[in-house]
This record gives sequence, structure tokens and C-alpha cells, in this order.
Amino acid sequence: MSQETHSVLLVSHDKKITSQIQAFLLPPLFDLTVTDDFNEARRYAGEKTFNIIIVDSGDGYDTDFALNVSDSYSTVLLLVPAEHFDEISYRVETCGILTITKPFEMFYFYNMIKVAIAVQYKVQTLSSKAVQLKIKMEEIRLVNRAKMLLMQSLKMTEQEAHRYLEKEAMDRGMKRTAVAEEVIKTYG
Repeated sequence: MSQETHSVLLVSHDKKITSQIQAFLLPPLFDLTVTDDFNEARRYAGEKTFNIIIVDSGDGYDTDFALNVSDSYSTVLLLVPAEHFDEISYRVETCGILTITKPFEMFYFYNMIKVAIAVQYKVQTLSSKAVQLKIKMEEIRLVNRAKMLLMQSLKMTEQEAHRYLEKEAMDRGMKRTAVAEEVIKTYG
């Protein structure tokens, strides 16, 4: 594990599970927030993005909170009784929720935390790439709109409009998107 601090939200009514996890997820590697109230957990999750959210499902059927937070950027670990493991894990795995049987061995829990951290790194990387792609798509849309306006207003060809935007950006030391925005303001 890296030396980075991982923020973790633990939601459990079971004091034994809470104390086991608190004894394991120690600072400075983990910043642990603990609650036994699902409404309070919703508030915490709304105020802060946690790397990992650990949800103790009680009897195994209290999975609503885990399902609700599964669409966030957090990696969700759901603790379920062994007798309900197959049924519940099958139901929640399509939402990207990792399930752990309880009671659990600490070595098994340690490995699941390592998996959750690895998943979190992958989510962060993919999220970053998605943001970069969205920015690039917006730039392309903006430049294409400017080219279209130049073609309509100044009767340029597509190549001439492209060359115009490139040359203006280079000559004026501006980004191509800034020149495109000026064209849109002028001719849009």
C-alpha cells in the first residue's frame, strides 16, 4: 500500500465489527469515519467523497444504503452474513459492490481492503481520463462551431476556416478554443 491516506466511511450497528475495523484501519494510512446511523452516513457521503465505504448490512437485507452510494466514486464493501452471501453478492455485484462474509478473518479483510484500494486507484484513473475526454470533446465542438460560422459568414472552405483558427491562435499566442470563442461571439 502507498503512504497516501485513504478516507473510509464505516456504517455498522455491530460494536464488535466496528471495534475490529477501527483497530485495523489506523492513521495515518486511513482516515476513518464511523457511524451506526444510515441517515448520518448519507449526510457524510453527501459532504465528502470517501475512497472506501464499508457497510454492515446487519441481517443481510439492509443493502439500500450500499446500493445508493454505489454510483459514487467510492469503492463500496458490503458485509453480509455467510448464509446470505451468494444471494446478496449476486444482486449487488452488478453495481460494483464488493461483498465480504461476516464474521470475517482479519487477513481476509486486509486483502479485501487492498482490493478496494486498487479498485479506487483504477476508478480515479478512469475518472480523470473521462474528464480529459469530456474537455477535449467540448474543445472540438467549439472549434467546429467556429469553423461552421466562418464558412457561413465569410464563405471560407472548411480547410480555410481551420487554417484561420490555427493561424490566429499562433499569431496572437492564444489557445485555439479562445479564438473559436471570439469567432462565435462575433458571428454567432
